[in-house]
Amino acid sequence: MAEKNERKEERTAPSGPPMRGPGGRMIGKPEKLKDFKGTVRRLLGYMVLHKGLIALVFVFSLMAAVISIFATRLSGAIVDDYISTFDRTGLIRILGALGIIYAVQALGTYTQNYLMITVSQTTSAKLRHDLFTAIQKLPLRFFDTRSSGDIMSRLTNDVDNISNTISSSLPQFFSGIITVVGTLLAMFLLSPVLTMIAILLTPLTFLSAQVVIKKSQPLFIKQQKELGALNGYIEEHVSGQRIVTLFGREETVKSEFAEINDRLTSAAIKAQCLSGIMGPVNNMINHFNYLVLCVCGGYFMLRGFNLSFGDLFAFLLYMRNFGRPINEMLNLFNSIQLALAGAERVFSIMDETPEIDADDSVELPEITGEVIAEDVCFSYEPGKPVLKGASFHVKPGQTYAIVGPTGAGKTTIISLLTRFYDLESGSLTIDGHDILHVTRNSLRRNIGMVLQDTYLFSESVMENIRYGRPNASDAEVQHAAELAGADHFIRQLENGYDTLLTDNGGNLSQGQRQLLAIARALLAEPRILILDEATSNIDTRTELATQKAMLTLMKGRTSFIIAHRLSTIRGADCILVLKDGEIVERGSHDELIASNGFYADLYESQFKTGMAI
Repeated sequence: MAEKNERKEERTAPSGPPMRGPGGRMIGKPEKLKDFKGTVRRLLGYMVLHKGLIALVFVFSLMAAVISIFATRLSGAIVDDYISTFDRTGLIRILGALGIIYAVQALGTYTQNYLMITVSQTTSAKLRHDLFTAIQKLPLRFFDTRSSGDIMSRLTNDVDNISNTISSSLPQFFSGIITVVGTLLAMFLLSPVLTMIAILLTPLTFLSAQVVIKKSQPLFIKQQKELGALNGYIEEHVSGQRIVTLFGREETVKSEFAEINDRLTSAAIKAQCLSGIMGPVNNMINHFNYLVLCVCGGYFMLRGFNLSFGDLFAFLLYMRNFGRPINEMLNLFNSIQLALAGAERVFSIMDETPEIDADDSVELPEITGEVIAEDVCFSYEPGKPVLKGASFHVKPGQTYAIVGPTGAGKTTIISLLTRFYDLESGSLTIDGHDILHVTRNSLRRNIGMVLQDTYLFSESVMENIRYGRPNASDAEVQHAAELAGADHFIRQLENGYDTLLTDNGGNLSQGQRQLLAIARALLAEPRILILDEATSNIDTRTELATQKAMLTLMKGRTSFIIAHRLSTIRGADCILVLKDGEIVERGSHDELIASNGFYADLYESQFKTGMAI
């Protein structure tokens, strides 16, 4: 596995967020939205699934806007018909009616918000579902070149930004448009001349907004990328806290975190402060427009135009209402840009090429476990071959060990056999079936694997062992645990097989976690078994008992063992010795020792230095 980790550090992602350089520095510059129209169109495609609810939102927005326009006109009538005439009784009556009208408006607004929250949450749920489903179909290469924290950020932060924008922005957008159009019509009916003046003043608002949006959009994209980088760093170092503490790297980690956190803070401040300029600028423009209309309206009244004091009062209220939704809609671009930046990040993963079987792929039938590799070549990066013409023939039931120094290509052979990666040239067959032409699921159902780095889920011990074979009975689970040598310690746990494990089995020792992983592979009853340093974290006494059970299990099954401790593979039918991506030797342990070649040197060096190769 060490070779894989080294490759992962060297490779950089072809797309997605920029990778961290030394000291956590980000590589790359902020970008603009690559496909603004496409992103908006796809987002609307999710929302149109709730077009009925959105239509109701529009109806309630229309109702609220009409009520607001009518109430404003009524305010002008109150001034002319009741206040100026000192009609107290009529004033009380009309104010009561106005109160009822505003209560109806408030109820409509609440209903509108309730419906919009439903739309936003169901839309975000659908987005999360589709994104998570897309992630399950991606090849392993994708995860080797991405930060898991950044992927998690897209599932959580980016989708939440989209949800919040939909729930808050769409109602304001609807009501804003309706209010602007309705108010403009009402203003025109009161005074066409003043309305024309108001229209001539309006472009100032849009010009200022256009400048701010153009400048702030790249900053919002950078903010989301920095947030993904921060999440990746947190996830990585929380998972590796034991190593951080062991090597006394706390201060370095704190410093690197502070640097990334500062970059996120700086990006967020720049984006939101620049976008926040829009509000004060628009307010200033609106106040200027209001002042101009006050002067013009007063002048028209003094000159004897057909404009009463109540009409001017209503017109100025309309002007406030006319500018307010425009201002609000322009301010919405802050959250809209954040949501679109997040949406593009979400869709970029959905657009990744999934792991798809070839059209001529067939289900792999029941196999005996014969594996033949002929001149297999593979490289993770162009021009840097990892395997160079590897060939071998494993007969059913044989045990093959693969050894060699770090980076020789041991794990790569296993990754090709399981089709985590596809070979570049040559052929790899199982029972005569080219693995490139069988479905991945049927292939992997016949292969059981125990990795050096185990992973357990936050489920019970029973369910973790049963993970590879969900229909297995409790008795079968316990039998597999007995074969793996795990039954004894499991029964000593507080709730035995029903004990719930914490994150990745944190409440178990490393050796116990490894035993559960072995039991999980045994229960799946694969025809081909892969053990990648499967007993590396088990004490010597437990290892001997486990190896005895595994020898019984491996009878009749084809087995591959990757081992650094060469003493553990002495009983293998054949040992493949890799060096620089080539099989330089093959044979049994005794044959290889007798040949006094590279394997013999490796074996002897372990006992001289006590080091695992």
